[in-house]
Amino acid sequence: MADKGGNTAIFAALGANLGIAVLKFGAYLLTKSSSMLAESIHSLADTGNQILLLIGGKASKKKADKEHPFGHGQNRYIYAFLVSIVMFSLGGLFSLYEGWEKWHEPHAIESWAWVPIAVLVGSILLEGRSLLVASKEARTKRGRKSWFGFLRAAKSPELPVVMLEDSAAVTGLCLALVGVVMTVITGDGRWDAAGSGAIGVLLVVVAIFLAIEIKSLLVGESAGPERERIIKEAVTSEDGIELIHLKTMHMGPEEILVAAKIAVGGSVDTLGLVDAINDAEARIRSELPEARLIYIEPDVYRENYVPQGPERDDGEGSNR
Repeated sequence: MADKGGNTAIFAALGANLGIAVLKFGAYLLTKSSSMLAESIHSLADTGNQILLLIGGKASKKKADKEHPFGHGQNRYIYAFLVSIVMFSLGGLFSLYEGWEKWHEPHAIESWAWVPIAVLVGSILLEGRSLLVASKEARTKRGRKSWFGFLRAAKSPELPVVMLEDSAAVTGLCLALVGVVMTVITGDGRWDAAGSGAIGVLLVVVAIFLAIEIKSLLVGESAGPERERIIKEAVTSEDGIELIHLKTMHMGPEEILVAAKIAVGGSVDTLGLVDAINDAEARIRSELPEARLIYIEPDVYRENYVPQGPERDDGEGSNR
C-alpha cells in the first residue's frame, strides 16, 4: 500500500499542477509564447503523472490471487515507470519540438506581456510549496543519506517521483521566466524558443534518471545490506542454526521476499526441524515486518563438509 507521506505529496502536487496548467494555458492563448505552451504541457503531464501514481497505489492493494500469488505490490513500480515515459515524451520531447519550431519561426510577445510573467512567478511559488511538502515528507525517511542517495535508494517510488517532478517544475519555470522576460525586453522570440528547448532538455534528463531507477526496482532489487544483516542475525540467533545462503527481493516497497537455506544439527528430528524453521520465520518477521514472504530450505551438518564458497548465492550451495 502507498505510504501516507507519499500520498500527501501526491495530492499536494496534483492540486498545484492542475491549477497551474489551466493558468499557463490561458497565458499561452493570450501571448502565443512557446515557453508558456511548453510549461502548459509540462504541468498537464505532471497532473496525469500524479493520477498514475494514485492508480498504481490503489492497484497495489489488491489481494493475492491464483494468477498473482505474490500479490500486486509491483503495480506501484509499473505506474511509476509509466510516469517516466509520459515525462519523456509528452513533457520533454514536446518541449524540444516546440522550441525547435519557434527558433526557426520566432515571434515576439507583443501584447499581454505581463500575463505570462505573473503566471510564471505565481507558478514558481505554488510549485515551490508543493516541493516543500514533498521534501518535508521525505526528510523523515532519508535519514543521513544525501538527497541524491535517497532518490537512488528509495524503494517507495511516490516521494522520489514527486520530488523529481517538482524540482524539474521549479527549474523549468525559472527557465521559462528567463525566456519570456528576455523576449519582452529584446523583442527577439528566439529567447522564448530557447526557454522551451531548455525545459525539454531538463525533462528528458529527469525522465531518463527516473526510468533507470524504476527499471531497477521492476527487475527486482534486494532488500539491501542493512535489512539482510537483520535477517541473518534473526536466523542465526538460535544455537545450532547456520545460514548457508540468503536471497531477498522487493516484491513491492513494503513487501520483501526472503529465500534462505539453513543448516541444522544432524540429530534434529522432523518435529524439531519444523520448529526450527517456524521459529526462524517468526524471528525474521519480528525484526523485519516487511518480510511478508519467507521460504526457508533446511539442510544438515555433515562430517568433513567443505563449503563451496562463504555463502553460495547461486542457490546451489549445500552441505549434502
